Amino acid sequence: MKAFPIPIRTIGTGSQPLDDEELQYLAMPREMATFSMPAVPEQIAAAPLTEARDLLALLLREMERWETASAAPGPRLDLAKVGAEALTLINQMLGEGEVSIRIDGARTYRIQESVFTGLWRVVAHDGDGAPVGDWIEAASMPRVVVETARSIAATRIADVAPPPGAMNSPALLAEIAAQMQGPRTNGAAHVINLTLFPMTPDDHQVLDRALAVGPVAIMSRGFGNCRITSTSARDVWRVQYFNNMNTLILNTIEIVEMPEVALAAPEDLADTRTRLSDLIDWMGESCTS
Repeated sequence: MKAFPIPIRTIGTGSQPLDDEELQYLAMPREMATFSMPAVPEQIAAAPLTEARDLLALLLREMERWETASAAPGPRLDLAKVGAEALTLINQMLGEGEVSIRIDGARTYRIQESVFTGLWRVVAHDGDGAPVGDWIEAASMPRVVVETARSIAATRIADVAPPPGAMNSPALLAEIAAQMQGPRTNGAAHVINLTLFPMTPDDHQVLDRALAVGPVAIMSRGFGNCRITSTSARDVWRVQYFNNMNTLILNTIEIVEMPEVALAAPEDLADTRTRLSDLIDWMGESCTS
């Protein structure tokens, strides 16, 4: 994860965000809004503790064979058939980390990073709300997030006729379109800082229509509150940073497969293996005590 630059704000007509302008992004999962460390139950039954420990140990063995810096998918641990007590214990041990993700569509996903960076709890439901998937995934970002955002999005920006009051949006859309079609060196993001652009209400309308809200919404709390929303254009994301008063302080568009602020770094995943091993050792001692 990386820190974000605080922009030097310009002044003058159209350079500041409108007070009554409503930001366009998917609603964030409120039940995932609090960071909490793993809760250790005071009394633990031996059978579910052993089941939970063995499952996490299986995941750890797969993680140890996985090269975190490679492009290979990380291991997944299916929890669909795990007993209720063991599942509750696993969830307590993993806790809630900095990043929450919501995917809407024919199949919905609610994803929460654990306090072990790069370990994600993923729960999927069908259109009727019935559970269809439940797993832990080790990854910089769960595969379903990138796959869904890219599969639904178009390879080109939608054509939008700019109204008379549009100033900079036509040039911005041309820049985004060029970046979508051109190669990106080492997967680096092309970042457009809208905070520094004089934008009229018509400009914002053009961007909202050309880059309609996509199915993926991410909330990252690593550096304040960062809301990341996929758009109808492939690999084009709206990335907005807010302070503690929920005031927008940085408004950007990133052309990249996934914004870096939401990703778990390889070194974080390596550290997670060590900390997960310590947790498993503790659970093993509790099983035999």
